[in-house]
Amino acid sequence: MKIFFNKNTFNVEVKEAREVGKYLGLMFKTRNTDNLLFKFKNYKTFGIHSYFVFFEFLAIWLDKHDNIVEYSIVKPFTLFYNSKMPSVKLLELPLNSRNKKIVKFLVGKRKI
Repeated sequence: MKIFFNKNTFNVEVKEAREVGKYLGLMFKTRNTDNLLFKFKNYKTFGIHSYFVFFEFLAIWLDKHDNIVEYSIVKPFTLFYNSKMPSVKLLELPLNSRNKKIVKFLVGKRKI
């Protein structure tokens, strides 16, 4: 999947979350799990949590053209993080070596 930020393009391998996966997300997984893509029918702001996620991850909210509208590092066991900008897609990228380039670009150098 290609995502865009300003004039930069990133190729990100994702697995679309379906049915039960939409509710579990990254819970009970390891840092080396797949990147997850969540799709929604309408633009809206929405919240996420990281109960039972044992590692930091990068949450990226996208518009219908896969442009980044918001992003944030989410820490383990965060009770609630609400997006500020409406979006129709959400990517959850574990902080691991596969995502190092995009993490470094968006949020700076992080311990991975």
